[in-house]
Amino acid sequence: MKAMADLFSTDYGLFSIAGILFMIGMAIWFYRFFMRKMAESERAQGAQR
Repeated sequence: MKAMADLFSTDYGLFSIAGILFMIGMAIWFYRFFMRKMAESERAQGAQR
């Protein structure tokens, strides 16, 4: 329980949470970005054929 208290009540714990949330957010953003670009590429290749 001390670890959870440190995680939410100290500056280094809060920065750790912020870093983890940032990385998860960037992973979601990159996934959606690359999936959208791949779909656009497939549509463009289909239109050229």
